[in-house]
Amino acid sequence: MQSTLKITSKDFTISEDLENEIRDKVAKLERFSSYLIDCEVAIEAPVGHHKKGGPYTVRIDMQVKGKELVVSNRSNVDLQAAVRDAFDAARRQLEDHSRQMQHKIKSHESTSFARVARLFPEQGYGFIATPEGRELYFHRNSVLEPGYDRLEVGTEVRFDEEMGEQGPQATTVKAIDNYTESMRKL
Repeated sequence: MQSTLKITSKDFTISEDLENEIRDKVAKLERFSSYLIDCEVAIEAPVGHHKKGGPYTVRIDMQVKGKELVVSNRSNVDLQAAVRDAFDAARRQLEDHSRQMQHKIKSHESTSFARVARLFPEQGYGFIATPEGRELYFHRNSVLEPGYDRLEVGTEVRFDEEMGEQGPQATTVKAIDNYTESMRKL
């Protein structure tokens, strides 16, 4: 477990089995989202729970990269169901947060212009040079019609840029049709 976990209860003692189940559920959340930093699970028994039963209140506070996510569930008489439902809601919140973070990480910049600087036809990739002097990698699968095989060193292209596994790279590379480009400038 990478994140810190704190489990608390109010008005009752948590069994070892339930504590282990909570630890397992937090471990699954960690495997699902690398953004989870801290997790606090607080369970409150209802007043007079020995006589009447639930509903139990399960609150999960998660510190994640960029914000705090909170789940509070008070809908079940059964403690196991309340814990399960709270962790299901926590997973959904982490899914939403992960999608938001990935969108920020893989944000597209506006379309830019460059020239093909180097091509490696046998390997299926190449590099483009931007007007600012940067060279960006691109793969043949990123090239739109008329396609990779029609590119030559010096061909003008439009491209979008994304953060790849090894740094910035060009995506959606498209050769500029000189007629279309001259019309765009008018």
